[in-house]
Amino acid sequence: MKRALFIFLFFTSISTLLAQEINSIISVHDGQKYKIVKIGNQWWMAENLIATKYNDGTHIPLVTDVTAWSKLITPGYCWYANDSIAYSNPYGALYNWYAVNTGKLCPTGWHVPTDAEWTVLSDYLGGTNIAGSKLKEIGTTHWLSPNSKATNEIGFTSLPGGNRNFDGTYYNLGYYGYWWTSTEYSSTNAYNRYMFYNNSSIIGFSHLKKYGFSVRCVKD
Repeated sequence: MKRALFIFLFFTSISTLLAQEINSIISVHDGQKYKIVKIGNQWWMAENLIATKYNDGTHIPLVTDVTAWSKLITPGYCWYANDSIAYSNPYGALYNWYAVNTGKLCPTGWHVPTDAEWTVLSDYLGGTNIAGSKLKEIGTTHWLSPNSKATNEIGFTSLPGGNRNFDGTYYNLGYYGYWWTSTEYSSTNAYNRYMFYNNSSIIGFSHLKKYGFSVRCVKD
């Protein structure tokens, strides 16, 4: 009887561990752990990227100076208001599109989603007019009131991490969340998605590649 109970508890523990692990990944190059969620046929990170190294182990340039950021046409990242202690958790880092375009931001086996992959996500959730509400974290701990119709019903937990402007200044924490796509719009601009505190939409737009936005990764 004791042996049977031991076997039952052993396999129950293993099953629990497997269930936990399938809902997260560990980035091999920096040991960072990310929650993940399956939405339709896509696997998405359920957290913003916080990587300070590329997936080959090399460091992403940290750019804090306002003037340096405004002139940047090479990869760079930062923390909102240059304060990693206050904002790295839970908002993650802000990256310019030049960092996205290296193809090395996400853990191996994952990538920054294309514009089309973001469209697949919003279409699965009923279209751009309502998908934002299903993606946003509920409540007003991070989103400002009223955080319109937020349900987070699929566990994506989008957050209003704000942005770094092309001139190096910081804006919109609590109001907006912006996420890069890997799709280029022009020589100066690239596509992104954003959500905001008083609307249930997810909007597709293009911004200057110099902007600092959040990043979510999707499985290859």
